[in-house]
Amino acid sequence: MARFPVPQLICLGALAALACGEADDAAAPQTAPQAVVEAPRARGLWVLCQGSQRVLDHPDRIPHLIETARALGATDLFVQVYRGGRAWFDSTAADAAPYRAVLAATGSDPLIDLIAQAHAANLRVHGWVNALSLSTNRDAPIVRDLGRQAVIVDRFGRSVLDYPNLDVPQPDRKLARMGTPAVWLDPAAPGVAERLALTFGELVDRYPELDGVHLDYIRYPDVLPFVPGSRFGVGLDFGYGETTRARFKLETGLVGPIGDSLGNANRWDDWRRDQLTALVETVRFAVRSANPDVELSAAVWSWADRAYLSLGQDWRRWLEDDLLDFAVPMAYTLDDRVLRYQAENFANLPTADRIWIGLGTWLFARNPERALVQIDIVEGAGSAGDSLFSYDSIADSPALLAALRLRPDPASEGETAPGVSSLE
Repeated sequence: MARFPVPQLICLGALAALACGEADDAAAPQTAPQAVVEAPRARGLWVLCQGSQRVLDHPDRIPHLIETARALGATDLFVQVYRGGRAWFDSTAADAAPYRAVLAATGSDPLIDLIAQAHAANLRVHGWVNALSLSTNRDAPIVRDLGRQAVIVDRFGRSVLDYPNLDVPQPDRKLARMGTPAVWLDPAAPGVAERLALTFGELVDRYPELDGVHLDYIRYPDVLPFVPGSRFGVGLDFGYGETTRARFKLETGLVGPIGDSLGNANRWDDWRRDQLTALVETVRFAVRSANPDVELSAAVWSWADRAYLSLGQDWRRWLEDDLLDFAVPMAYTLDDRVLRYQAENFANLPTADRIWIGLGTWLFARNPERALVQIDIVEGAGSAGDSLFSYDSIADSPALLAALRLRPDPASEGETAPGVSSLE
Protein backbone atom coordinates (compact mmCIF):
# COMPACT_ATOMS: atom_id res chain seq x y z
CA MET A 1 0.00 0.00 0.00
CA ALA A 2 1.30 3.44 -0.85
CA ARG A 3 2.09 5.54 2.18
CA PHE A 4 1.59 9.27 2.18
CA PRO A 5 1.64 12.07 4.76
CA VAL A 6 -1.75 13.32 5.89
CA PRO A 7 -1.35 16.62 7.76
CA GLN A 8 -3.98 17.83 10.22
CA LEU A 9 -4.92 20.81 8.10
CA ILE A 10 -4.10 20.97 4.44
CA CYS A 11 -4.42 24.19 2.49
CA LEU A 12 -5.02 23.26 -1.11
CA GLY A 13 -3.30 25.64 -3.46
CA ALA A 14 -5.39 27.44 -6.04
CA LEU A 15 -5.00 26.17 -9.59
CA ALA A 16 -2.89 28.47 -11.71
CA ALA A 17 -5.00 30.41 -14.19
CA LEU A 18 -4.23 29.90 -17.85
CA ALA A 19 -3.58 33.13 -19.71
CA CYS A 20 -5.68 33.40 -22.86
CA GLY A 21 -4.74 35.80 -25.62
CA GLU A 22 -7.47 37.69 -27.42
CA ALA A 23 -8.14 36.45 -30.95
CA ASP A 24 -8.08 38.82 -33.92
CA ASP A 25 -11.68 38.75 -35.11
CA ALA A 26 -10.77 39.90 -38.62
CA ALA A 27 -8.24 37.09 -39.06
CA ALA A 28 -10.24 34.36 -37.38
CA PRO A 29 -11.59 31.74 -39.79
CA GLN A 30 -15.36 31.59 -40.01
CA THR A 31 -16.78 28.21 -38.99
CA ALA A 32 -20.27 26.90 -38.67
CA PRO A 33 -21.72 27.13 -35.15
CA GLN A 34 -21.21 23.97 -33.14
CA ALA A 35 -24.20 22.15 -31.75
CA VAL A 36 -24.34 22.15 -27.97
CA VAL A 37 -24.34 18.64 -26.60
CA GLU A 38 -26.16 18.51 -23.28
CA ALA A 39 -24.58 16.28 -20.65
CA PRO A 40 -26.75 13.30 -19.73
CA ARG A 41 -28.52 13.46 -16.39
CA ALA A 42 -26.85 11.52 -13.63
CA ARG A 43 -28.64 8.95 -11.49
CA GLY A 44 -27.08 7.36 -8.44
CA LEU A 45 -28.24 4.25 -6.62
CA TRP A 46 -27.27 3.64 -2.99
CA VAL A 47 -26.37 0.00 -2.27
CA LEU A 48 -26.27 -0.96 1.43
CA CYS A 49 -23.66 -3.33 2.81
CA GLN A 50 -25.95 -4.60 5.57
CA GLY A 51 -29.35 -4.23 3.98
CA SER A 52 -31.58 -6.99 2.72
CA GLN A 53 -29.50 -7.76 -0.39
CA ARG A 54 -25.93 -7.75 1.04
CA VAL A 55 -24.40 -7.90 -2.42
CA LEU A 56 -20.81 -7.79 -1.19
CA ASP A 57 -21.51 -10.71 1.15
CA HIS A 58 -23.12 -12.67 -1.70
CA PRO A 59 -21.18 -11.93 -4.93
CA ASP A 60 -23.56 -14.15 -6.91
CA ARG A 61 -26.10 -11.34 -6.48
CA ILE A 62 -23.94 -8.78 -8.31
CA PRO A 63 -25.43 -9.52 -11.77
CA HIS A 64 -28.93 -8.78 -10.51
CA LEU A 65 -27.72 -5.49 -9.02
CA ILE A 66 -26.19 -4.48 -12.35
CA GLU A 67 -29.28 -5.52 -14.26
CA THR A 68 -31.56 -3.60 -11.89
CA ALA A 69 -29.35 -0.50 -11.98
CA ARG A 70 -29.49 -0.44 -15.77
CA ALA A 71 -33.26 -0.87 -15.72
CA LEU A 72 -33.53 2.10 -13.36
CA GLY A 73 -31.42 4.28 -15.62
CA ALA A 74 -28.61 4.53 -13.08
CA THR A 75 -25.25 5.94 -14.09
CA ASP A 76 -23.49 5.56 -10.72
CA LEU A 77 -23.52 3.07 -7.87
CA PHE A 78 -22.78 4.20 -4.30
CA VAL A 79 -21.69 0.88 -2.82
CA GLN A 80 -21.34 0.91 0.96
CA VAL A 81 -17.95 -0.53 1.88
CA TYR A 82 -17.30 0.97 5.33
CA ARG A 83 -19.83 1.06 8.15
CA GLY A 84 -19.44 0.97 11.91
CA GLY A 85 -15.65 0.84 11.59
CA ARG A 86 -15.93 -2.41 9.58
CA ALA A 87 -14.67 -2.79 6.01
CA TRP A 88 -16.06 -4.74 3.08
CA PHE A 89 -12.73 -4.20 1.32
CA ASP A 90 -9.09 -5.15 1.83
CA SER A 91 -8.06 -2.93 4.75
CA THR A 92 -5.51 -2.81 7.53
CA ALA A 93 -6.83 0.42 9.06
CA ALA A 94 -10.38 -0.87 9.66
CA ASP A 95 -11.91 -4.13 10.85
CA ALA A 96 -11.89 -6.09 7.58
CA ALA A 97 -13.62 -9.19 9.00
CA PRO A 98 -16.53 -8.90 6.51
CA TYR A 99 -14.10 -8.77 3.59
CA ARG A 100 -12.01 -11.66 4.87
CA ALA A 101 -15.09 -13.85 5.40
CA VAL A 102 -16.25 -13.48 1.80
CA LEU A 103 -12.72 -13.91 0.46
CA ALA A 104 -12.37 -17.17 2.40
CA ALA A 105 -15.75 -18.44 1.23
CA THR A 106 -15.47 -17.52 -2.45
CA GLY A 107 -11.77 -17.09 -3.17
CA SER A 108 -12.34 -13.73 -4.81
CA ASP A 109 -12.61 -10.07 -3.81
CA PRO A 110 -16.30 -9.10 -4.23
CA LEU A 111 -15.57 -5.39 -4.62
CA ILE A 112 -13.19 -6.06 -7.51
CA ASP A 113 -15.82 -8.27 -9.12
CA LEU A 114 -18.54 -5.66 -8.65
CA ILE A 115 -16.43 -2.87 -10.14
CA ALA A 116 -15.54 -5.00 -13.17
CA GLN A 117 -19.15 -5.99 -13.86
CA ALA A 118 -20.38 -2.43 -13.34
CA HIS A 119 -17.81 -0.98 -15.72
CA ALA A 120 -18.74 -3.56 -18.35
CA ALA A 121 -22.29 -2.17 -18.09
CA ASN A 122 -21.09 1.48 -18.27
CA LEU A 123 -21.83 2.11 -14.59
CA ARG A 124 -19.45 3.99 -12.33
CA VAL A 125 -18.75 2.76 -8.78
CA HIS A 126 -18.13 4.93 -5.72
CA GLY A 127 -17.05 3.48 -2.38
CA TRP A 128 -19.68 4.71 0.09
CA VAL A 129 -18.20 5.23 3.57
CA ASN A 130 -19.82 6.26 6.87
CA ALA A 131 -17.22 8.70 8.15
CA LEU A 132 -18.02 9.91 11.67
CA SER A 133 -20.75 7.46 12.72
CA LEU A 134 -19.62 4.09 14.02
CA SER A 135 -23.20 2.84 14.36
CA THR A 136 -23.34 0.86 17.62
CA ASN A 137 -19.75 -0.38 17.47
CA ARG A 138 -18.16 0.83 20.71
CA ASP A 139 -15.12 -1.38 20.05
CA ALA A 140 -14.24 -0.18 16.54
CA PRO A 141 -10.47 -0.20 15.82
CA ILE A 142 -10.35 3.59 15.63
CA VAL A 143 -11.77 3.84 19.18
CA ARG A 144 -9.46 1.14 20.51
CA ASP A 145 -6.43 2.82 18.97
CA LEU A 146 -7.22 6.48 19.73
CA GLY A 147 -9.10 6.01 23.00
CA ARG A 148 -12.28 7.55 24.39
CA GLN A 149 -11.10 11.02 23.46
CA ALA A 150 -11.90 10.22 19.84
CA VAL A 151 -15.61 9.92 20.64
CA ILE A 152 -17.86 12.97 20.70
CA VAL A 153 -18.77 14.72 23.96
CA ASP A 154 -21.85 16.87 24.55
CA ARG A 155 -22.07 20.41 25.90
CA PHE A 156 -22.29 19.13 29.49
CA GLY A 157 -19.17 16.98 29.27
CA ARG A 158 -20.88 13.61 28.70
CA SER A 159 -19.45 11.18 26.15
CA VAL A 160 -21.97 9.43 23.91
CA LEU A 161 -20.20 6.24 25.00
CA ASP A 162 -21.94 6.76 28.35
CA TYR A 163 -25.36 7.48 26.87
CA PRO A 164 -27.88 4.69 27.60
CA ASN A 165 -28.59 2.94 24.28
CA LEU A 166 -26.54 5.73 22.68
CA ASP A 167 -29.42 8.18 23.16
CA VAL A 168 -29.77 11.26 25.37
CA PRO A 169 -29.94 10.36 29.09
CA GLN A 170 -32.65 11.45 31.51
CA PRO A 171 -33.79 14.01 32.46
CA ASP A 172 -32.68 15.67 29.19
CA ARG A 173 -34.33 12.90 27.22
CA LYS A 174 -37.70 14.47 27.99
CA LEU A 175 -36.71 17.46 25.85
CA ALA A 176 -34.09 16.15 23.41
CA ARG A 177 -33.42 13.00 21.40
CA MET A 178 -30.56 11.88 19.20
CA GLY A 179 -31.72 11.96 15.60
CA THR A 180 -29.32 9.10 14.83
CA PRO A 181 -28.22 7.24 17.99
CA ALA A 182 -24.68 6.00 17.39
CA VAL A 183 -21.08 6.12 18.54
CA TRP A 184 -19.98 9.38 16.93
CA LEU A 185 -16.39 10.44 16.33
CA ASP A 186 -15.23 13.98 17.04
CA PRO A 187 -13.68 15.42 13.84
CA ALA A 188 -11.48 17.75 15.92
CA ALA A 189 -10.15 15.09 18.30
CA PRO A 190 -6.45 14.22 17.86
CA GLY A 191 -5.88 11.56 15.24
CA VAL A 192 -9.45 11.21 13.94
CA ALA A 193 -9.02 13.05 10.65
CA GLU A 194 -5.72 11.34 9.93
CA ARG A 195 -7.09 7.87 10.66
CA LEU A 196 -10.15 8.33 8.46
CA ALA A 197 -8.01 9.74 5.66
CA LEU A 198 -5.67 6.77 5.96
CA THR A 199 -8.61 4.35 5.78
CA PHE A 200 -10.23 5.95 2.75
CA GLY A 201 -6.90 6.54 1.04
CA GLU A 202 -6.18 2.84 1.53
CA LEU A 203 -9.50 2.02 -0.16
CA VAL A 204 -8.55 4.01 -3.26
CA ASP A 205 -4.98 2.74 -3.28
CA ARG A 206 -6.05 -0.90 -3.24
CA TYR A 207 -8.91 -0.49 -5.73
CA PRO A 208 -7.47 1.71 -8.49
CA GLU A 209 -10.47 1.07 -10.75
CA LEU A 210 -12.83 2.71 -8.23
CA ASP A 211 -14.42 5.85 -9.68
CA GLY A 212 -15.05 7.71 -6.45
CA VAL A 213 -15.35 7.87 -2.68
CA HIS A 214 -18.75 8.89 -1.31
CA LEU A 215 -18.76 10.36 2.22
CA ASP A 216 -21.72 9.89 4.52
CA TYR A 217 -22.23 11.01 8.13
CA ILE A 218 -19.71 13.76 7.52
CA ARG A 219 -21.20 16.00 10.20
CA TYR A 220 -21.81 16.46 13.91
CA PRO A 221 -24.68 14.45 15.46
CA ASP A 222 -28.21 15.65 14.84
CA VAL A 223 -30.44 16.25 17.84
CA LEU A 224 -34.17 16.85 17.99
CA PRO A 225 -35.09 19.66 18.41
CA PHE A 226 -32.37 21.37 16.39
CA VAL A 227 -29.97 23.82 18.01
CA PRO A 228 -29.07 26.81 15.82
CA GLY A 229 -25.57 27.18 17.23
CA SER A 230 -24.14 27.32 20.74
CA ARG A 231 -24.61 31.05 21.24
CA PHE A 232 -28.22 30.67 22.43
CA GLY A 233 -27.31 28.37 25.31
CA VAL A 234 -30.30 26.11 24.70
CA GLY A 235 -30.69 22.53 23.62
CA LEU A 236 -27.87 20.07 23.12
CA ASP A 237 -24.91 20.05 20.78
CA PHE A 238 -21.57 18.25 20.52
CA GLY A 239 -17.82 18.53 20.14
CA TYR A 240 -16.90 19.55 23.70
CA GLY A 241 -14.28 16.91 24.49
CA GLU A 242 -11.45 17.98 26.78
CA THR A 243 -8.72 17.53 24.16
CA THR A 244 -10.86 19.28 21.53
CA ARG A 245 -11.49 22.29 23.78
CA ALA A 246 -7.79 22.42 24.63
CA ARG A 247 -6.97 22.50 20.94
CA PHE A 248 -9.45 25.34 20.39
CA LYS A 249 -7.77 27.36 23.12
CA LEU A 250 -4.31 26.62 21.73
CA GLU A 251 -5.27 27.70 18.20
CA THR A 252 -7.41 30.74 19.07
CA GLY A 253 -6.29 31.82 22.55
CA LEU A 254 -9.94 31.68 23.60
CA VAL A 255 -11.96 29.56 25.99
CA GLY A 256 -14.99 28.03 24.33
CA PRO A 257 -18.45 27.69 25.84
CA ILE A 258 -19.26 24.77 28.09
CA GLY A 259 -22.38 23.95 30.11
CA ASP A 260 -24.30 27.18 30.67
CA SER A 261 -21.40 29.38 29.59
CA LEU A 262 -21.77 31.23 26.26
CA GLY A 263 -18.20 32.50 26.09
CA ASN A 264 -16.86 32.99 22.56
CA ALA A 265 -19.78 30.96 21.20
CA ASN A 266 -19.73 32.35 17.65
CA ARG A 267 -16.00 31.77 17.30
CA TRP A 268 -16.45 28.26 18.73
CA ASP A 269 -19.17 27.43 16.22
CA ASP A 270 -17.03 28.73 13.35
CA TRP A 271 -14.07 26.68 14.58
CA ARG A 272 -16.04 23.44 14.86
CA ARG A 273 -17.44 24.02 11.37
CA ASP A 274 -13.89 24.51 10.13
CA GLN A 275 -12.88 21.15 11.62
CA LEU A 276 -15.37 19.34 9.41
CA THR A 277 -14.19 21.27 6.39
CA ALA A 278 -10.60 20.39 7.30
CA LEU A 279 -11.60 16.72 7.54
CA VAL A 280 -13.06 16.80 4.04
CA GLU A 281 -9.92 18.54 2.83
CA THR A 282 -7.70 15.94 4.49
CA VAL A 283 -9.66 13.04 3.04
CA ARG A 284 -9.56 14.63 -0.40
CA PHE A 285 -5.78 14.95 -0.20
CA ALA A 286 -5.46 11.31 0.81
CA VAL A 287 -7.70 9.84 -1.89
CA ARG A 288 -6.27 12.09 -4.60
CA SER A 289 -2.75 11.12 -3.52
CA ALA A 290 -3.71 7.50 -4.13
CA ASN A 291 -5.49 8.25 -7.42
CA PRO A 292 -5.59 11.78 -8.89
CA ASP A 293 -8.65 10.91 -10.99
CA VAL A 294 -10.92 9.61 -8.23
CA GLU A 295 -13.96 11.74 -7.43
CA LEU A 296 -14.99 12.77 -3.92
CA SER A 297 -18.66 13.28 -3.18
CA ALA A 298 -20.86 13.40 -0.09
CA ALA A 299 -24.40 12.66 1.00
CA VAL A 300 -25.43 15.85 2.82
CA TRP A 301 -28.43 17.33 4.59
CA SER A 302 -30.88 18.92 2.17
CA TRP A 303 -31.65 21.74 4.62
CA ALA A 304 -28.40 23.55 3.92
CA ASP A 305 -28.88 26.33 6.49
CA ARG A 306 -29.71 23.82 9.21
CA ALA A 307 -26.71 21.72 8.18
CA TYR A 308 -24.51 24.81 8.49
CA LEU A 309 -25.86 26.00 11.86
CA SER A 310 -26.69 22.77 13.66
CA LEU A 311 -24.43 20.11 12.17
CA GLY A 312 -21.29 22.06 11.23
CA GLN A 313 -21.77 20.80 7.68
CA ASP A 314 -21.00 23.67 5.27
CA TRP A 315 -21.44 21.59 2.13
CA ARG A 316 -22.11 24.60 -0.09
CA ARG A 317 -18.63 25.85 0.78
CA TRP A 318 -17.21 22.39 0.05
CA LEU A 319 -18.59 22.66 -3.47
CA GLU A 320 -17.56 26.28 -3.93
CA ASP A 321 -14.00 25.50 -2.82
CA ASP A 322 -13.87 22.35 -5.00
CA LEU A 323 -13.36 20.06 -2.03
CA LEU A 324 -16.22 17.94 -3.39
CA ASP A 325 -16.76 17.01 -7.00
CA PHE A 326 -20.49 16.79 -6.34
CA ALA A 327 -22.92 16.67 -3.42
CA VAL A 328 -26.10 14.67 -2.92
CA PRO A 329 -28.52 16.45 -0.55
CA MET A 330 -30.83 13.83 0.95
CA ALA A 331 -34.26 15.31 0.25
CA TYR A 332 -36.17 12.44 1.81
CA THR A 333 -39.73 13.66 2.28
CA LEU A 334 -43.37 12.74 1.78
CA ASP A 335 -44.15 16.39 1.07
CA ASP A 336 -43.90 17.06 -2.65
CA ARG A 337 -44.17 20.81 -2.21
CA VAL A 338 -41.19 20.87 0.15
CA LEU A 339 -39.25 18.77 -2.36
CA ARG A 340 -40.07 21.21 -5.14
CA TYR A 341 -38.99 24.19 -3.03
CA GLN A 342 -35.67 22.52 -2.30
CA ALA A 343 -35.09 21.34 -5.87
CA GLU A 344 -35.76 24.80 -7.29
CA ASN A 345 -33.39 26.33 -4.75
CA PHE A 346 -30.61 23.90 -5.64
CA ALA A 347 -31.13 24.57 -9.35
CA ASN A 348 -30.45 28.28 -8.79
CA LEU A 349 -27.18 27.83 -6.90
CA PRO A 350 -23.88 28.61 -8.70
CA THR A 351 -22.88 24.96 -8.17
CA ALA A 352 -26.18 23.53 -9.46
CA ASP A 353 -24.41 21.42 -12.07
CA ARG A 354 -22.75 19.45 -9.24
CA ILE A 355 -25.80 18.79 -7.09
CA TRP A 356 -27.72 15.52 -7.40
CA ILE A 357 -30.89 15.27 -5.34
CA GLY A 358 -31.26 12.22 -3.12
CA LEU A 359 -34.79 10.79 -3.16
CA GLY A 360 -36.29 8.55 -0.47
CA THR A 361 -37.93 6.11 -2.85
CA TRP A 362 -38.28 3.57 -0.02
CA LEU A 363 -41.02 5.82 1.40
CA PHE A 364 -43.29 4.87 -1.48
CA ALA A 365 -43.04 1.08 -1.53
CA ARG A 366 -46.81 0.93 -1.03
CA ASN A 367 -47.54 3.78 -3.43
CA PRO A 368 -44.93 3.54 -6.20
CA GLU A 369 -46.52 6.19 -8.42
CA ARG A 370 -45.61 8.79 -5.81
CA ALA A 371 -41.94 7.99 -6.36
CA LEU A 372 -42.42 8.85 -10.05
CA VAL A 373 -44.04 12.15 -9.09
CA GLN A 374 -40.97 13.08 -7.06
CA ILE A 375 -38.62 12.13 -9.90
CA ASP A 376 -40.66 14.37 -12.22
CA ILE A 377 -40.40 17.21 -9.68
CA VAL A 378 -36.61 17.17 -9.51
CA GLU A 379 -36.27 16.71 -13.28
CA GLY A 380 -38.69 19.58 -13.86
CA ALA A 381 -36.66 21.82 -11.56
CA GLY A 382 -33.63 21.24 -13.80
CA SER A 383 -31.51 19.22 -11.38
CA ALA A 384 -28.22 17.83 -12.65
CA GLY A 385 -29.13 14.39 -11.36
CA ASP A 386 -30.76 12.39 -8.62
CA SER A 387 -29.98 9.37 -6.49
CA LEU A 388 -32.38 6.70 -5.27
CA PHE A 389 -32.36 5.30 -1.75
CA SER A 390 -32.02 2.46 -1.94
CA TYR A 391 -31.32 -0.57 -4.14
CA ASP A 392 -32.36 -2.83 -1.27
CA SER A 393 -35.80 -1.26 -0.83
CA ILE A 394 -36.40 -1.31 -4.58
CA ALA A 395 -35.29 -4.92 -4.93
CA ASP A 396 -37.61 -5.84 -2.04
CA SER A 397 -40.64 -4.25 -3.73
CA PRO A 398 -41.56 -5.65 -7.18
CA ALA A 399 -44.21 -2.93 -7.58
CA LEU A 400 -41.71 -0.16 -6.83
CA LEU A 401 -39.18 -1.68 -9.21
CA ALA A 402 -41.78 -1.95 -11.97
CA ALA A 403 -42.79 1.68 -11.52
CA LEU A 404 -39.23 3.00 -11.48
CA ARG A 405 -37.99 1.10 -14.52
CA LEU A 406 -37.15 3.35 -17.43
CA ARG A 407 -40.32 4.41 -19.13
CA PRO A 408 -40.17 3.81 -22.89
CA ASP A 409 -39.99 6.81 -25.16
CA PRO A 410 -43.33 6.93 -27.04
CA ALA A 411 -41.38 7.38 -30.26
CA SER A 412 -39.69 4.03 -29.71
CA GLU A 413 -43.04 2.19 -29.82
CA GLY A 414 -42.36 0.31 -26.60
CA GLU A 415 -38.72 -0.64 -27.17
CA THR A 416 -36.57 -0.81 -24.06
CA ALA A 417 -33.41 1.22 -23.72
CA PRO A 418 -30.22 -0.46 -24.99
CA GLY A 419 -28.79 -2.88 -22.47
CA VAL A 420 -31.89 -2.82 -20.27
CA SER A 421 -33.59 -6.17 -19.74
CA SER A 422 -37.15 -6.73 -18.65
CA LEU A 423 -36.18 -8.11 -15.20
CA GLU A 424 -39.32 -10.25 -15.39
